[in-house]
Amino acid sequence: MIYITDKTWWQYVGKTLKYSLYVCVHPLDGFWDLTHEKRGSIAAANIIVCASVIIEVLRLTLTSFQFVRINMERFNAILVVMSVILPVFLWTLSNWSFTTLMDGKGTMKDIYMAVAYAMVPSVIINTIMIIISQVITFDEGAIYWFLAGFSVLWTGVLILAGMMMIHDYSLLKTILSSLLTIVGIGIILFIFVIFFSLVSDAVAFFISLYKEILFRVI
Repeated sequence: MIYITDKTWWQYVGKTLKYSLYVCVHPLDGFWDLTHEKRGSIAAANIIVCASVIIEVLRLTLTSFQFVRINMERFNAILVVMSVILPVFLWTLSNWSFTTLMDGKGTMKDIYMAVAYAMVPSVIINTIMIIISQVITFDEGAIYWFLAGFSVLWTGVLILAGMMMIHDYSLLKTILSSLLTIVGIGIILFIFVIFFSLVSDAVAFFISLYKEILFRVI
């Protein structure tokens, strides 16, 4: 029996976390090895997602008001957290649902890791954006908005590369499956809204019924 000590585990997580930097600049080889050669880990993916949440909160609260204007009295950290975690969850679920039917080789675990590792550029660039927003003027804002756009583009390219490698798809099939994934996310959200509406109506009905019975008994 092989025992893994805490030190060994942390070294492993650190190694898989460091590997995310390689994935950013060598996406094709990186994502292939991420899953097929087991170079990634769920622990590292979780750390990246948590870092994305923290950086997003800091971006909204610490970025100069010239670029991000937010009413702190109405700031809801839970909504910010969900704005990061929910898209990751929905993409993972929707992509797995479609690629299972399209002979995709990636598991739900692989998809989640690929999406998480693809978020590394946004973590790095958003951190830079927070810092430079404090030292540049509004007239120099083109630098800020360029970085914002570049972050989205880089992350998007990495997600496509990740899906292509873990499912062993062609580029065309990757784009098609990604479009279907987006459609699937819309369907999931629609079903959730309908379900939430039905549950709300049911709860309201039973509360009303309870009050009516209580009123008649009293």
